[in-house]
Amino acid sequence: MRPGRDLGLRGAAAAAADTILSAASVSKAFAALPVLKNIDLDIRRGEFVALVGPSGSGKSTLLRIIGGFETADRGRILIDGVDVTGETPARRPTGMVFQRLALFPHMSMRANIGYPLKLKGLPPPAVAARVGELMALMHLPEHYAGRLPRQLSGGEQQRVALARALALSPSILLLDEPLSALDAKLKKNLQAEIRDLHRKVGVTFLHVTHDLEEAMVLADRICVMRDGEILQYATPGDIYYRPANAFVASFIGEPNLIPVVAIERNDRGFACRLRWGGQASISLDPGQFATGLIVDGALAKPACLMLRPEHVCLSSRAGGEGSLMARVAEIFMKGATTQFRATTASGLTVSFEVQGARSDLARIGEVVPLEWDARAAFVTAVEPS
Repeated sequence: MRPGRDLGLRGAAAAAADTILSAASVSKAFAALPVLKNIDLDIRRGEFVALVGPSGSGKSTLLRIIGGFETADRGRILIDGVDVTGETPARRPTGMVFQRLALFPHMSMRANIGYPLKLKGLPPPAVAARVGELMALMHLPEHYAGRLPRQLSGGEQQRVALARALALSPSILLLDEPLSALDAKLKKNLQAEIRDLHRKVGVTFLHVTHDLEEAMVLADRICVMRDGEILQYATPGDIYYRPANAFVASFIGEPNLIPVVAIERNDRGFACRLRWGGQASISLDPGQFATGLIVDGALAKPACLMLRPEHVCLSSRAGGEGSLMARVAEIFMKGATTQFRATTASGLTVSFEVQGARSDLARIGEVVPLEWDARAAFVTAVEPS
């Protein structure tokens, strides 16, 4: 169920019935160091969910607990309503693609893909037929079937690992950063292939990555983790435009985060007084504040106003709500866009982007007026709760 949406009793029951995977109060520590802290996570049937976070956030540990390769200290894992907490990986309806792929180096492509089927005792004709289906699905040439992993490219090895994980038609496919070792171009190509594969097979995907841009491309929902806790679990759009806190906002892109001093009610909703060295306040609707940030008309915790660089632009005028003066400090060419970084009189750094190669719009050292549409702003917590 999407956070913040009240489906009512009937809707809640339907959402529960559509849940294929539940991690309930899962905790884990290594050498008395907490790695997962009471994690609750529900994933819908056929959904593509990405677990993201910095190194040490607990995302791979959670994935391994779901797959049965690690044991939780507390909590339960339910798949299709069945408690599989104590089951081995082989007795769970999951397939796993490891970060290092774990292909058998002495086995051919055909033998690697068919290995899980052979373990299940399927007759050779059935194994051969299924391997042929999977090779076609993963666009692996038939004449490559006898090659060893070392004779395959990185992308081909990835496809073999995916095919092997899908061999037994799992209900859930677990992917532990399988693209992390690839170069940028190959990674983008495989991202498109993985998304297309998800649509074709209809299996639930749970994908671990430290790259939020990759998660934005692939996932229906993204679970952002830090220090063994879930900070936000939402759609890519909400993660990008309505982040739960400044950490989530900064995990992708380079948002402008302007400290909020206080808020006051007005006829539009709230006026935010900002610490930025320009116009004293900006008016926002109540829906432009993170959930739980306002209590009894006041800020419940330290907050900042977030603006993405693409929502800030050069202005033809100076002054007025939603504008400020800043001195251009740096200019970066980013291919499809040009990014400018400027500094206000109070020392605040503001980034803004324009389409195309437009470094001629301003010079380094020039003081320019900037503005934005207040409707693009969002006020979020400075730190997680």
